[in-house]
Amino acid sequence: MKTLMVFDFDHTVVDDNSDTWVISCLPGQTLPDSVENSYRKGHWTEFMGRVMKYIGDQDISPDRVRSVMETIPFTAGMKDLLAFISEHKSTIDCIVISDSNTLFIDWILQASGLQAAVDQVFSNPAKVNELGYMEVHGYHSHDCDKCPVNMCKRKVLELYLSERSDGGVKYERLFYVGDGGNDLCPSFCLRGHDVVMPRKGFTLEKLLARLEGQKDDASVKAKVIAWSSATEILEELKASM
Repeated sequence: MKTLMVFDFDHTVVDDNSDTWVISCLPGQTLPDSVENSYRKGHWTEFMGRVMKYIGDQDISPDRVRSVMETIPFTAGMKDLLAFISEHKSTIDCIVISDSNTLFIDWILQASGLQAAVDQVFSNPAKVNELGYMEVHGYHSHDCDKCPVNMCKRKVLELYLSERSDGGVKYERLFYVGDGGNDLCPSFCLRGHDVVMPRKGFTLEKLLARLEGQKDDASVKAKVIAWSSATEILEELKASM
């Protein structure tokens, strides 16, 4: 029986938003209003596609973007937590489910030397195309009305757990670590002995607090433990082993 660690990425693994961090590669570190004002609620990935095109139009190379992405800070204690997970791969599986994109996440993890901690990354697929431009596409389509159009993290997690179960892997405990509103939906598929860990002061913590005392069908069954440093997550993980 193994433990599964599930991480969001932005403001969870890293202490900022990787999608907005990329803007620091631009002259003046700002987007023109025509791009900045094109965002529509729930359609962030489409917006990021326009940001990536604009970056390419400025003749900023993917290598330059990568060097900027590699400077994003990790959340306090997170590198120690990921190093611990790397050393215990026989008993701990670890995945990232993020509404960022695969290119940024892979670059950041590789630069940290900690990519061995993470078994799989589920995020919006991104690549450098034949013109040398970065491009990004939505992860999947779904029918969940609580989530952004391009990703329902609950569906991603449920499919992963189903496939692992079919392969004979059962998880004794699951830790879900996140911060944002889109981390609430996957929290509903956790069991009573699982743990959802919202970052203190962020949206997920507030949403979970509002659900306390709700009827069974509207409640999160998992134990809720808020964190401000990944050292606290590591302590909970060690205590469960």
